[in-house]
Amino acid sequence: MKDLFVDLLGKPFGIVVFQLLEAAQFTVYLSLIAFVGGGALGLMVTAGRVSPPRVARSVCAAYIWLFQSVPLLMLLFLFGLGVPRLFAVTVDPWHAATVALTLYASAYLSEVWRGAIMAVPQGQVEGGKALGLHLGQIMLLIVLPQAFRLAIAPTIGFMVQIIKGTSLAYIIGFHDLMAIGRRWANAPVPGTQPFLIYPLMAMIYFALCFPLSVWSRRLEKRLGSPKTKGGASAAA
Repeated sequence: MKDLFVDLLGKPFGIVVFQLLEAAQFTVYLSLIAFVGGGALGLMVTAGRVSPPRVARSVCAAYIWLFQSVPLLMLLFLFGLGVPRLFAVTVDPWHAATVALTLYASAYLSEVWRGAIMAVPQGQVEGGKALGLHLGQIMLLIVLPQAFRLAIAPTIGFMVQIIKGTSLAYIIGFHDLMAIGRRWANAPVPGTQPFLIYPLMAMIYFALCFPLSVWSRRLEKRLGSPKTKGGASAAA
């Protein structure tokens, strides 16, 4: 495959394009891992955020506040550089980037899902109580199916933010699209000037993010979103 790019684009540009595309797969892998891990953790935080016990709501609200307030770059520094030096251990960049992005994603996804749940009209809950259903049945049979429709579009849209967030992982040694692109842009090789490499990287990021953005907007128009259907209740 590498030889094909070299034959089509010549040296060194063919090698650059091949390596950038090859590195983009690690950007995709990290994004998927962070999305799945953040989604699983975000579900637990969302459950605690809407549960009756006040302590659970307070703890989950503090969790969200903490990881939404701390910049992703700082989380990457903390888990990729701070923890290894503090405890004199070696942390693989994959593990550090995964933990940082998972925590980052979980805080935002939990708020998206809580907003979708809060956007379901209170009359639906009251109707369930009138039918003799307990809280668990009301959530499972009435609230969550409606909240799912509201949450799916912004959830897919947030995937774009995760993909863009992975571009910061190069600072801890994660070898993804950004890391390989910066290496080539700083290399003293004719034909790899920054004004060539960075636009090419931008095109690859665009190719990854734009389809998700379009899909999210179409789903939002078709299914609705917490902003359009929930109004002020989604922001409560």
